[in-house]
Amino acid sequence: MEISSLYDLFQKHPQITTDSRDCPEGSIFFSLKGASFNGNAFAKKALDKGCSYAVVDEEEYFEKDQRYILVEDCLKTLQHLANFHRKQLGTKIIGVTGTNGKTTTKELISSVLSKKFNVLYTEGNLNNHIGVPKTLLRLKKSDEIAVIEMGANHPGEIKDLVSIVEPDYGIITNVGMAHLEGFGSFEGVIRTKGELYDYLREHSGTAFIHAENEHLLRISSGISLVKYGLSDSSDLWVQGKVLSADPFLNFSWRKTGGEWHAIKTHMIGNYNVYNMLASISIGLYFGVDEEKASEALMEYVPKNNRSELETTKFNKLIIDAYNANPTSMKAALDNFRDMLVDKKMAIIGDMAELGKASQEQHEKVVDFLTSSDFDEVWLVGKEFGKIDSKFRKFEDVEQVKQEILKSQPKDRYILIKGSNSMKLYELKDFL
Repeated sequence: MEISSLYDLFQKHPQITTDSRDCPEGSIFFSLKGASFNGNAFAKKALDKGCSYAVVDEEEYFEKDQRYILVEDCLKTLQHLANFHRKQLGTKIIGVTGTNGKTTTKELISSVLSKKFNVLYTEGNLNNHIGVPKTLLRLKKSDEIAVIEMGANHPGEIKDLVSIVEPDYGIITNVGMAHLEGFGSFEGVIRTKGELYDYLREHSGTAFIHAENEHLLRISSGISLVKYGLSDSSDLWVQGKVLSADPFLNFSWRKTGGEWHAIKTHMIGNYNVYNMLASISIGLYFGVDEEKASEALMEYVPKNNRSELETTKFNKLIIDAYNANPTSMKAALDNFRDMLVDKKMAIIGDMAELGKASQEQHEKVVDFLTSSDFDEVWLVGKEFGKIDSKFRKFEDVEQVKQEILKSQPKDRYILIKGSNSMKLYELKDFL
């Protein structure tokens, strides 16, 4: 079937599912494949549960029934359909990628833009080769701007995603030491994230850029840039300065040459000021009122274990356990060290997907912790288990839970930071 013909069906049935357990009446089921499943085998079940059509790519699952649509590759067809839909609507699209902060930045941008526009944005972190097209297929004519998050852990993945999204604008939040197992090196990270800039350069797009980030400036030549930062440079679109972070970030900002606005946020970590300034820059660029932009940031409350402060009956928890890499770990530990609070305790979990650099990077974290004046440090995971240190070590989160039940830490500020696979977010119910 031609994409244009499939699109005609999609317009009549504008809801896509890839999960046979979730089949809204009248939707279209795409039979995607994974390492341990074959969606083709669930096509009939999807139709029986309410889908109007099932897209399959294996003839043995194709029944001579007008409800079955046989294609060469279901995933590529889903991606082509999403790109076709994006082109028909012509919605202004902002692409967001980066090593750290892309989900938070995407949400902040959307919060600010929503003060003036109907905004579609990526739900959660559905930012891969499946999540991105599914997000685009949620676009409606009433959506004035879309904010699409794009993630990658291997070279070429951002290039593939931008070819689907075709963004008009873009932002790389930062580049750092993450997914080195897939990228091979820090330069590999920079090249892959920079594939967003490559697209914008080739298509006369505009990039919003942290002006003090030398790695990003180095690869941004030839692109129309809107700059933000903490310096006094006159070429900044938006300037900011951190006022305090004990524990919540308070900062001020201004459109360069204009009046300063003071913001009290609900976010932990002075490093989040760059995510805030990015969202302000984009909001002002699209004409959001300055007061409304400030209002959006003061209203925003983080979730999903990202820069959250949770006060329990016994402790105050800084929960940043959604993900961890050397760059985000250093930022979190720097911020925690500088906080003017008593009885600091850090529960730090392994950083995943670092490949050959893993031991060296975990040693650097231990060195930092050794030089910091934290009252107590617990290290969790096999990677930290390989490093000589004076700190208590635990194999996994279950061992930590048992120790918490036994020792019952109280009246402490506790930083919880580690890769999502360590499941340290489960500790908040025990602390």
